[in-house]
Amino acid sequence: MCPIRIYSEKIDFEVKGEFHVVDLTSKVESAVECSGIKEGVVFVSTGHTTGTIVLNEYEREVLEDLKKFLRRFILSDGEYTHNENGFAHLRSIFLLSSKVIPIHAGRLGLGRWQILYWVEMDRHNRKRIVEATVIGE
Repeated sequence: MCPIRIYSEKIDFEVKGEFHVVDLTSKVESAVECSGIKEGVVFVSTGHTTGTIVLNEYEREVLEDLKKFLRRFILSDGEYTHNENGFAHLRSIFLLSSKVIPIHAGRLGLGRWQILYWVEMDRHNRKRIVEATVIGE
């Protein structure tokens, strides 16, 4: 039995406001490759509270439907106790801030149409950081 190894890498990128989408797949694949781990899992997470990591099809129509859904059920101009970006926090809570993906033969175990991407929920341009932690052998 091989010993379990752990490798972690930070991925940084810029966002340009509400619903800006960033494809993270190739950067997470690169972290898995750098880890040298062939079988295991990768945890992709963020410490930010107003953005989310999505694992789904990267298609314009899916993203438009997501925007419509969130705008309908978590209004950006709603009355929230939190400050002016309370809506962004609530959207992130419902969509979660981490994903776990299996690794097989050194590759991400994604479905045919799945990719990993960031969706920004806040209105501000800023730098974001996601961490990919690879665990396995």
